[in-house]
This record gives sequence, structure tokens and C-alpha cells, in this order.
Amino acid sequence: MQTLTVGLGKRSYPIHIGSGLLGHAELLQGAMPRKRAAVVTNTTVAPLYLEKLRQTLQAIGVNSVPIILPDGEEYKNSATLNLIYDALLANRCERTTPLIALGGGVIGDMTGYAAATYLRGVPFIQIPTTLLAQVDSSVGGKTGINHPLGKNMIGAFYQPQLVLADTDTLNTLPDNELAAGIAEVIKYGLIRDLPFLEWLEQNIDRLLARDTAALQYAIARSCRNKAEVVAADERESGERALLNLGHTFGHAIESGMGYGNWLHGEGVAAGTIMAADLSQRLGWIGAQEAARVRSLFERAGLPTVAPALGVEKYLELMGLDKKVEGGKMRFVLLKAIGHAVLSSDVPEELLRQTLQACVKYD
Repeated sequence: MQTLTVGLGKRSYPIHIGSGLLGHAELLQGAMPRKRAAVVTNTTVAPLYLEKLRQTLQAIGVNSVPIILPDGEEYKNSATLNLIYDALLANRCERTTPLIALGGGVIGDMTGYAAATYLRGVPFIQIPTTLLAQVDSSVGGKTGINHPLGKNMIGAFYQPQLVLADTDTLNTLPDNELAAGIAEVIKYGLIRDLPFLEWLEQNIDRLLARDTAALQYAIARSCRNKAEVVAADERESGERALLNLGHTFGHAIESGMGYGNWLHGEGVAAGTIMAADLSQRLGWIGAQEAARVRSLFERAGLPTVAPALGVEKYLELMGLDKKVEGGKMRFVLLKAIGHAVLSSDVPEELLRQTLQACVKYD
């Protein structure tokens, strides 16, 4: 097991990464102020890991209230969030009752938002079961739900007390969801960790083959990058925005196609190709560097062309992005491979060229 720390002063918390951690009750014990917890999961994860976690909690005398939600990005909304509140109220859960998120990014985001708002704040624990959640969404305290007009537009910054990333849960992850998680892993190399990107270029096949050592290394390296950024900029006033490479385009894809039709990591992959294309048009990277970015996503089996929503639709959807400031869109772009910047100085003509060049027309 490896343990990293997200350094936020008195609110610092550990990230435990390793095999078989769901059975390690001692890792959870310190975050259990009382002998009761609520476990939020979904219909896919519950049959696989809910009983195991409940047994682990029982071993330290903690009874658990299971809350099982429908599975899918299309359910990351206020109606599903109310199902969590309904269960918490029906079971008379108190301010000392931790909410444990057992699942992927959707479950983590919704459970975190419920924890931030139920009784104005209750303890929160992340147990991510997808690669994407283990390397990204479970760390850093971003919580929330989607709105029909935009992804993650309603939420709160609310840090967990700990993150428990059991790599064994990746054994049941579908191939396309594993690849979607790799998209977020690649992101860290592109924005700030060139040696890691070079490692990924050499080891991408090991990750796709679910090599345990390679996966644990990639998760730990990704989490270390994220922990450093979050510690420096918890509320995304500066550097943390760089973690959104590909997301402005990617969120537009997810929203425009209808939530659940594209996985988040798939949208990020196609969106990162678009960001690299725009960076090339600005003269910051060359054709060779843009091709290098595309090649790695292709090798991971991820989409490298975006759906043809239409230029005007893309502009409309991207105008709802959380990074918009003073009415101007801000983009995370590449000054070089391994060095991302945030820029609002993007000529609209170049943006339109990217939106024309990077989409698939039938």
C-alpha cells in the first residue's frame, strides 16, 4: 500500500492506494466518530463490493445504511440527489454519520455534494472503484450534479476525510471505462509532468493489460500531481484550472450528446485533441507535438475526433463552462508538451477552425 497526503492544513487527508484495501477496517476506523455510516453506491457496483464493505465496517462495530442509486451519468441530477436525502432522513442519519461513496465519479460527486449540504455538512469518505475516480474525481473535494444546460454546474468544494483506492476493483471495470480513466492519467503528463508522459508512452500497453504494478504506479503518480495542485489552489482560483485540459470541449461533447452517451474520459480525450489543435493554431506547439498527443490517445483506444454538434452549438455549450470569466471563454492549452496554460486570448476565428477540423462528419 502507498499513502499520499493532500496537504490542506487541519483538513489534510490521506489517499491510500493498494490491493485488497476494502478489507482493511483499520484504514476506515479513524473516520468513524460513531458506530453508524451510510454507504452510497449504484446498481452496478453494489452487487460487486457493497457486502464486502459492509462486512469490513461491521468488523469495527459500524452498522451501515445502504443507499443504492441507478447507474449512469444521466442520473447525476437533482432528482437522484434527493434519493440520497430521502434515505438519510428516513434513517435519521445525524451530523456525525459519515457518507461513504462507493463507486465511480458520478457516485463520488453526488455523495460529496449530499455530504456538503445534508444538515449543512457531514463527514465524507471516498472509495472510488473506477480508474477515472481513483486518479482524479475522488481527490480534491469537487462535488456536484449536472444541469440540463451544463455539466457540474451545481456543486460545492467539500473535501473528504480520506480516499481509499483499492486497485482490485479495477478487475471488474469494462475496457472502455478503463480507457476513459487513462484519459485523465494522460492529462497529468501533458499539463505538468513530462517524465510521466514519457513513462506512459512506454507503458500504455501494460495499463491496458491491467498490469497491477503499472496501474498502481500510474494511480499514485496521478494522485501525487493532483494533491500538489489542490494543496496550492484548493478552490481553482489559478493553477487548479489547468487540471481541466480538454474539459471545456469535453463537457460540451457530453452535454451536447446527452449525458451518458459519451463517457467523461472519452469526452476529455477528444477535447484534449481539440485543445492541442488550437494550441498548434496559436503557434505554441508544432504539428509533431500535436501528433504525439493524438497518438497516445489512439493507442489507449480513446476517441480522437469529436461528434459533429455544429460550430454554433459548441460555442453555445462552451459559453456555459465554469471557467468563463467576464463573459470570455478561458481555455487550458499547451504552451509545450508538459506545460499547460490558461488563456482567454484566443481569436474566435482560430477556435472556429478547430471546431471545424476536429469533428467527424458522416
